[in-house]
Amino acid sequence: MGEGLPGNTGGVPPPFALGSRVAGYRLEEEIGAGGTAVVFRAFDERLDRFVALKLLTPWLAADEDFRHRFLRESRAAAAVDDPHIIPVYEAGEASGVLFISMRYVSGGSVRDLMRREGPLPVAHAAAVISPVASALDAAHAAGLVHRDVKPANMLVDSRPGRPDHVYLADFGLSKARSPSVRLTRTGMFLGTVAYMAPEQIEGREVDGRTDQYALACAAFELLSGVVPFERDQDMAVIYAHLSLPPPSLASRRPDLPSAADEVLARAMAKVPQGRYPSCREFADALRQAFGDTGTLVSAVEQSACIAAELGDGMRAARLAGAAEAIRDQAGTPITQPDAALLERFLAPARATIDRDAWDAALTAGRALTREQAITLLTSPTLSVLAHHPWEESRRARTCPHRPSRLRPGRPVLPRPADRLGREL
Repeated sequence: MGEGLPGNTGGVPPPFALGSRVAGYRLEEEIGAGGTAVVFRAFDERLDRFVALKLLTPWLAADEDFRHRFLRESRAAAAVDDPHIIPVYEAGEASGVLFISMRYVSGGSVRDLMRREGPLPVAHAAAVISPVASALDAAHAAGLVHRDVKPANMLVDSRPGRPDHVYLADFGLSKARSPSVRLTRTGMFLGTVAYMAPEQIEGREVDGRTDQYALACAAFELLSGVVPFERDQDMAVIYAHLSLPPPSLASRRPDLPSAADEVLARAMAKVPQGRYPSCREFADALRQAFGDTGTLVSAVEQSACIAAELGDGMRAARLAGAAEAIRDQAGTPITQPDAALLERFLAPARATIDRDAWDAALTAGRALTREQAITLLTSPTLSVLAHHPWEESRRARTCPHRPSRLRPGRPVLPRPADRLGREL
């Protein structure tokens, strides 16, 4: 649907303008526009709240088949239960224009984020891809195919004092599985060509693997800063999707492992049967190709906490340095609150050795590779304490790390250090 939410400006569907009302919503600000829709920040005068209100171009409402399908599938999408699908409040038609009302997310889209910061660090990209994969699998289980997965439709809810939350938006333009994917106007597609799977381009049957292809294209862009098939003309992009193998991500990001290329190549296979069975399996495979940095950092930091409790300042310092090194390699520096908490917890351990020895051990830890950090995790000394149960309340007070953002909701448990080493 063009470059949709949020992004370019212009193209307000007549006769609506700022300050006017549509189905009980007062239009406050245009926040995005594309070839088939305009999105406003609007005020719901009935429930006294702001929403994101998408108004589709009038010629879509004139297409009777599309109008009925839009209303039916918007309501079906609203019923899908997943925390990473943007909540849909209402979908309908007013004054000859189709609209859909959704939760307003002030943090903007992943597209906006990339425009500000460029390609994302591995851990940050994974923290976007995994929840989007979860949202897509939930939709697919309900019989829906999104068909327009792209960074512009991935929204980030950023609020002080809590982790960012990722939503997938634009399910109002999804549809149930069926062979037809074209709109009624000649040469127009429902979707965005840069992320479109071959079967969608050719008008063949689409399913969840069609969205997986688009998610893989988006993942490539998140990590490299460009779409896989960047061309000047849409027809050249279409030809590339149909005929050319995916480009190498490692050639654009030499710091990334070549194993990621194999994962992306499978997710972008020309035929759906060659792809992963689900979007979650693709996201997991990509995370594993990158070494699951977030999980490793959490394990190293937890082991630093264990070493500190044992009064082993040298090992605590080396582990703290190792966690810092792994973050630096992945481009994900520790946040200030976490850094302060980790420093406070390690302070008693640092007091057990002199300043020079602490600094030397910290420096040695910063020089460790991933493999050396994992070896350090298998220390029998650490394993002794790791077998002892920690009460959750005590762990929450003392251990600074949070659950890995690469696996939302997964707790960091005090498991034996030798087992951690094998898993990582």
